Amino acid sequence: MNSPYGLPAECLTCHLRTSNFFCALSQESLDAFNRIKHTAVFPEGAVIFNEGQSPRGIFMLCQGQAKLSTTSRDGKTFILRIAKPGEVLGLHAIVSGVPYELTAETMQPCQLSFVNREDFLRFLKEHSDACLQAAQHISRDCQDAYEVVRSIGFSHSVSGRVAKFLLAAATDGSVTNGVVRARLALTHEDIAQLMGTSRETITRTLAEFRRKDIVELRGSTLIIHNKPALEQLVAA
Repeated sequence: MNSPYGLPAECLTCHLRTSNFFCALSQESLDAFNRIKHTAVFPEGAVIFNEGQSPRGIFMLCQGQAKLSTTSRDGKTFILRIAKPGEVLGLHAIVSGVPYELTAETMQPCQLSFVNREDFLRFLKEHSDACLQAAQHISRDCQDAYEVVRSIGFSHSVSGRVAKFLLAAATDGSVTNGVVRARLALTHEDIAQLMGTSRETITRTLAEFRRKDIVELRGSTLIIHNKPALEQLVAA
């Protein structure tokens, strides 16, 4: 059985299953999770939950990508990271009982599985492997946040931060004759919010990379012509 956009709807038969979080659970736990979840497809640009909102439950991202952001008092938005399939959104808020600390918004059509807070906490109590996976997931989220702080706080230049981001974005890209191609469906504004800087700065930085024949963006395609040059910018 498939949902809209041709995405699978059942955890047990999903061909998209990975080693992340619930996808790595035992058959018994997956079956129990399947009974309490409610699957829905969100269009691009849909807000899954807002920062400061009372936590209703967790959202497991089965397919697609979502940006997780926070906003300062003066209205400046900072994207903490891009969530990928297998991640659980709102987990920390549900376990700790605090409001959602981030805003989650889809970047493309996404399939998400929702479980309300009461059912999810009971599920964790009854399934030790799920409880362990939840703890590991929260730990990974914290580690990612620490890495963001180190990247922004200790990097000497915006070009170094952008270079590091582009290298990470191209990890799963294809390589032909030393040229790396990867999908990067982010606007200059999105990248700026990830880097903690302005859109104009990102535009200038990418233009400089292109002028030096290091990197270029063609629509949603990232093309790295000179990977060693990017790595040198990170190390500088």
